[in-house]
Amino acid sequence: MAFIYITCKGNKEAKNISRKLLEKKLVACASTFPIESSYWWKGKIENSREYAILAKTKKWVFREIEKEVKKWHSYEIPCISMINSTDIKDYSRWAEGEIKNVRK
Repeated sequence: MAFIYITCKGNKEAKNISRKLLEKKLVACASTFPIESSYWWKGKIENSREYAILAKTKKWVFREIEKEVKKWHSYEIPCISMINSTDIKDYSRWAEGEIKNVRK
């Protein structure tokens, strides 16, 4: 099981990406929440309000998620990160049952 962390310019974009990942059965669940980010961009420190997605998936689906998110995302270089996790077996079974089972 893994969490995919994605930052977006706003709630609408975060919900759109979450919905598309769910419809493609690439994730079992996606949570969105507002965040305030500070980061280096083109030689200076920027501050912005963003929305983050925390999606639950299988580790091996990460590259496909990355490819799909880049199609829909407005950022030049979107943050798409995978965080490995250990979960209770019941939750893992449920989540894995919701994600497509065909490996590429």
